[in-house]
This record gives sequence, structure tokens and C-alpha cells, in this order.
Amino acid sequence: PNETPVWQYVEQQVKQLLESYGYSEIRMPVVEQTSLFERSIGEVTDIVEKEMYTFPDRKGDSMTLRPEGTAGCVRAANQHGLLNQAQRLWYTGAMFRYERPQKGRQRQFHQVGVECFAIDSPDIDAEMIFMTERLWRQLGVDAHVRLELNSIGSLEARAKYRDTLIEFLGERRNELDEDSQRRLESNPLRILDSKDENTRQLLEAAPKLLDYLDDDSRQHFEQLRL
Repeated sequence: PNETPVWQYVEQQVKQLLESYGYSEIRMPVVEQTSLFERSIGEVTDIVEKEMYTFPDRKGDSMTLRPEGTAGCVRAANQHGLLNQAQRLWYTGAMFRYERPQKGRQRQFHQVGVECFAIDSPDIDAEMIFMTERLWRQLGVDAHVRLELNSIGSLEARAKYRDTLIEFLGERRNELDEDSQRRLESNPLRILDSKDENTRQLLEAAPKLLDYLDDDSRQHFEQLRL
């Protein structure tokens, strides 16, 4: 109970900030059909492969405790006809990951997320960055965090980079940790998030995604930087 006021303070600050930017709260189920996450996240990601709490219900249907919020938010927005006009939505609540939680994270953790629909402009990305930075200041943690910008590019640019990364790391497979070796063919971009020290040192010399952005993605990224 002595920690509850801290939770309430953070939740109030988040709610106040997001609503000031015109975001509306949406609430989704904690349990969804497993197929929702397999379709939206991808069957070869770590979340789907081994980090979801998945179980059969009494009818034998596969159900999953939500591992993240985007899939459920999109499903709910589509089901209730919210995708035919610009939408700014936010949500918060418990999420669940089963295997090997990261340092400082428990298997049940709370997360805040925002989703925007029918707004095709770099401005919305910039808005989210501004909101994040402003929230840091409101919570008094801005001196302890650093904002870094990146881009995953278009599907075409990312596919080209993926092939280059596989070639680079494939020649150094024996130097990779076990998880990264497994990901090399199924989901090589996840290797970039490896916490293994040897793999991280190897990645210092790896090709950089920013060098493979196409013109549209590069222009988008430069607009955000400005």
C-alpha cells in the first residue's frame, strides 16, 4: 500500500499529458486468442516463440495473456469501426512475458502505449517523441535518460538490410551467442538487441540500418531529427 501513491501519481501524469494531446483511452481484454498475436507479431519473434503465456480454454481454443498492447488495440479499433477516421488512442495495463524477463522487469509488468490510425505523416512520430520527452520532465527523470532517434525504414529497405546483416553475421556465426545463432535465419534483426557482450562487440562493425534507408524513409528520419 505504501507504493500505491507512486503508481497513482505516474498514472495521473500519463493520463493528463496524453489527454492534453487529444488521445482517448481504450481498454482491451487481458486475454485474447493466440492467433491474434501470431498474425500481428509474427511466428518467428521471441515473443511468439517462447515468451507468451499461452493455454487452451475449455473448448480447446488457444488463448494468450497479452504480451503487448498494439495487437489488441488494432483488433478492438477494427472491430468497433474506429479505423475510418483519424484516431489517437492510449492504453495502460498489465502485460505478460513468460521466459527470462529482462533485468528489472517481472513476468507481469505494466506498460503504457499509444496508437494512431489514419494519420500518415512524420508529424505524428514527432508528436510521440515530444510527448515522451515532456513526460520525462513531468516525472522529473529527464536528467537520467537520453533520447535517441532511429528508423527501421520501409519494408524494401529493411529487407535489403536484412540480407546484408545475415551475410555479415553468417561469416562470423561461431562468434555469436547461442540465441543469436538461432535467430540468424529466423529473425536476424533481433540480434541487434542482444545483451551478450561478445555479440555486442561484434555488432559494432556490423552494417547500420540507417545506411540502407530509401529516399522516403531518409527524408522522414531527417524531418524528425530537425
